Amino acid sequence: MKTSALLVVSGILALGVIGCDKDSKDPENKASGDENLAGETVKVGENASSAKKLFVLNEGGMGSNNATLDFLDLRTGKYVRDAYGKMNPEIPLGLGDVGNDIAVAAGKLWIVVNNSGIVEVVDPENERHVATVAIPTPRNIAFDDTYAYVSSWAGAYAAYGADYSVDPGASRNPKGQVYRIRLKDYSLDGSVEVGYQPEGLAVCGGKLYVANSGGIASQLPPDYSYDNTVSVIDLASFTVVKTIEVAPNLKAVFASPDGSLFVTTMGNYYDVHSGLYRIMEDALLGRVEEGGDIGCNVSVATMDADGFFWALGNDTEFDWSAAHSWYLWSSNALSSPAVGYYPDFTFSGSVPYGLFVDGTDVYVADAGDYYNPGTLSLYQSGSYQKQWTVTAGVCPGHFAIW
Repeated sequence: MKTSALLVVSGILALGVIGCDKDSKDPENKASGDENLAGETVKVGENASSAKKLFVLNEGGMGSNNATLDFLDLRTGKYVRDAYGKMNPEIPLGLGDVGNDIAVAAGKLWIVVNNSGIVEVVDPENERHVATVAIPTPRNIAFDDTYAYVSSWAGAYAAYGADYSVDPGASRNPKGQVYRIRLKDYSLDGSVEVGYQPEGLAVCGGKLYVANSGGIASQLPPDYSYDNTVSVIDLASFTVVKTIEVAPNLKAVFASPDGSLFVTTMGNYYDVHSGLYRIMEDALLGRVEEGGDIGCNVSVATMDADGFFWALGNDTEFDWSAAHSWYLWSSNALSSPAVGYYPDFTFSGSVPYGLFVDGTDVYVADAGDYYNPGTLSLYQSGSYQKQWTVTAGVCPGHFAIW
């Protein structure tokens, strides 16, 4: 971890304690809501009555300490930028460096901040700081009734020389870890070793499934290769009980209502394309294909409340000189291998970086040039034509609904 990142971590941890002390001395401040925050008003989607807020986590730039939390009030249509920063002015370093994942569980909003090495716990009612848990290079988060589970690169990093080549002597490539946090008091309760550079994870049938990417291992000797495995952790014993080989550079795992799992891969950016695979009863069923001229390439993905898997992708992902035509499709494990393809969907942005589906409302986050604020757009109902676009933070890419 870089020195700057360590400073971010220690600053946030110290200020987290100060924030709690201030709240205990100032109940009026703690109780204050976010209803007076300024925002941009848009037309809410058709499913707005089912929830209060859609949170948008903006990653920010690596080393820039500019991760931010936005929200769309689904009752009023008000889109508020940097809500965490505005509601926690006593924390000058803000949310931290690189927001990597976000979820709602046990009545709280959990935010994984990768380069700061923390999981930030927030009150979804008013975006106020609740607790901070230190974890080395955390990536993604999942839950059962007792614990939060966080994948961690365990401090792995690739160091580059003056000619931009990787310096193996200065790099570090330990295997990854999954940490568990008690929901009741936010305390750490052990870790277990998994594959190289774990990413997404999902709880299903008393087990935790972890997608290992090998994003650092691919750049280092002796193998210079991506990890291609899913680690299966028995939650009762908190031990790895099986390793399933899938495809190189795994990204995300989604548990389906039928007990199967959807696993996405980013490929090797050379001759193995991004895609989608299914696992059933801890065995690989194979790659999901739509058939015809449309391959199921996956750039960003999500699973909705009804168990439908949704993705945005394209079949020209290796040709960065071309203007990509992004397509939207979905798959339901209960009727697999049926795949729905939506040719009327038109993504007019540049880099789809995040996707969230709520009924007929399809939210797409666009990272733009990765340095300046990106956008959030709503596509709605049968034709999936764009309804509106708002400016978000830098690299918007992760969603949670409350």
